[in-house]
Amino acid sequence: MNFLGALLGTLLASVGLMFIFLYTNLLTMGYSFWDFVKFISKRFECLLFLFGIVILLLSLERSIKNVLLLRRSSKFRN
Repeated sequence: MNFLGALLGTLLASVGLMFIFLYTNLLTMGYSFWDFVKFISKRFECLLFLFGIVILLLSLERSIKNVLLLRRSSKFRN
C-alpha cells in the first residue's frame, strides 16, 4: 500500500496543483485574491491537491514511524 498510496497521492496532488495554476488566469481577469481562493476552494479539481497530500502523508506515515523507531533504538547513541 505504501508504494501505491504514494503514487496515487503524487498523481492527485500534481493534477490538483496543475488546475490551481491554470485557474490563476482568473487573477488577470479582475478577480481579487480572496475571490480566487473562494473559487478554487469550491472546485473539485483543486480539492484533488488536498486529497493527494493527505494520501501521501498517510502512505508515508508508517515509514516515518519506522525511521523514528530506528533512530531511538540506535546502538551508537551518546
